[in-house]
Amino acid sequence: MDDHLSSPTALLRREHELILKVSDALAAMARRSDEQALDWEMVSDCITFLRLYVDAFHHSKEEDFLFPSLVAHGLPGEAGPVAVMLFEHDQGREMVSEMVKAAGDASADDPQAAGRLRDAALGFQDLITAHIGKENGILFGIADQIIEDEARRELGSAYESVSERLFEGHSKSDLEAIASRVLDG
Repeated sequence: MDDHLSSPTALLRREHELILKVSDALAAMARRSDEQALDWEMVSDCITFLRLYVDAFHHSKEEDFLFPSLVAHGLPGEAGPVAVMLFEHDQGREMVSEMVKAAGDASADDPQAAGRLRDAALGFQDLITAHIGKENGILFGIADQIIEDEARRELGSAYESVSERLFEGHSKSDLEAIASRVLDG
């Protein structure tokens, strides 16, 4: 049975696993930056993954489709778990923006860029780990209970449409290949 027919969140949960692995890999690189120079090419791959896979690809499924469906099924949108998840998405975007800026500053030989990258990467890892824990442990359980039948099929179709998009010229499989490079590196 397709994921979107068995559960409105199964696909999102699988994506969470990959997101956590890449975030952990970036955090591990950032922690080592005190002892050795950062591999800025690998950092760039991580940042690309965070910007495009996590935010443009994954979060768009949640923000454009899952969360509105939850609100349509009775959850408040301005308060409660949906509002908290949206707030945390914005916090993550700010941290990734700081990583982008730090990476750019590093290429201009800013001696503080590695420290700023480390702080943002470790902050992002803390945020995304807790965030995914809340989504998987609370919000997705609610979604799996209240979103049924036709609404579930509509979500599955919407998720598929997102999977067919390009994100700054990258397909979903391109972004997954970037994650593989990071995880194999």
